[in-house]
Amino acid sequence: MDVHLRLQQVFREVFDDDELEIHDHTTAKDIPEWDSLMHVSLLVAIEGEFGIRFASAEVSGLKNVGELRGVVETKMG
Repeated sequence: MDVHLRLQQVFREVFDDDELEIHDHTTAKDIPEWDSLMHVSLLVAIEGEFGIRFASAEVSGLKNVGELRGVVETKMG
């Protein structure tokens, strides 16, 4: 399964929405439940799914899901 599909599954689980579709341009503004607490939960879930750890500097300036996917792919090698 590719990174995008795995990320989409994590988003669906974290936001408890089996119909949620994410795209590279998706931002927190596009998902009403995506607040600062959910952001932390999302990052922890992504770390668990991919077996990676984020440094705060890596994720603090991310603008959208595409940039997040890029960081995940880089960390996975």
